[in-house]
Amino acid sequence: MAEAEEWERRKRGRRRRRRGRRESDGSDPVEVLGEEVMGLVMELLDARSAARCTAVSRAWFGVAADNRLWAPKCAELMAGKAHIPRLTMIRTASKLSTYSMAIMDGKRNRITKEDLCDHAWEYRFTIAAPEYWRNLDPSWKRTGPPMRRYFHHDGYHSADPHDAVWGGHECEYTIITSFVGDGRIRDHYVRINRWPPMKVSRKEDWSWELSNHLYRYNSIPDAEKEGCTGPLFPVW
Repeated sequence: MAEAEEWERRKRGRRRRRRGRRESDGSDPVEVLGEEVMGLVMELLDARSAARCTAVSRAWFGVAADNRLWAPKCAELMAGKAHIPRLTMIRTASKLSTYSMAIMDGKRNRITKEDLCDHAWEYRFTIAAPEYWRNLDPSWKRTGPPMRRYFHHDGYHSADPHDAVWGGHECEYTIITSFVGDGRIRDHYVRINRWPPMKVSRKEDWSWELSNHLYRYNSIPDAEKEGCTGPLFPVW
């Protein structure tokens, strides 16, 4: 037992000495070029490559995780997106963490009440809907913009005044999510009153779509609302 412990101690010592020689032999680009120059080099890398640089060494991490490097990459990522996740506004998070959380949130297909209520929604009938319904849809007749729908935190669902389809009826919504044994989502949909369930999907610009065979809802950016959208904390 003592011999085995001595062997492990010596092996750890050799690893430390080899690591020390590697860090001090002048071959590390951070040591040779300096952090400022390496930072300029990493600015030319794509986000995935820059993130991988954080795993090289402590010196590389200090450069590759710098907020000055990731701030413009975050701005580039958010450009053109329909909705910016609210969790990116966490002030204590680094820009690298913000970038990573935004990427994960953009791939999220599990919608929350915050997502529904933070967005205005365009409402359109599909070709499968009865012709009478489609004739009430100005976007089908090309006589006006699509109708709009709104979700509220108290579970109520509403439309604009004088909406020809709405009719002033009471309307409520629910979000249904079921899981299989290992935690994966089995079913996930939004239902309004007793109408057919609407499946949830996400587009490349991070906008949402709710749809069934009769109609679909598409989230649109709310020009009058300041700030971001969705839950404050990650929901995967």
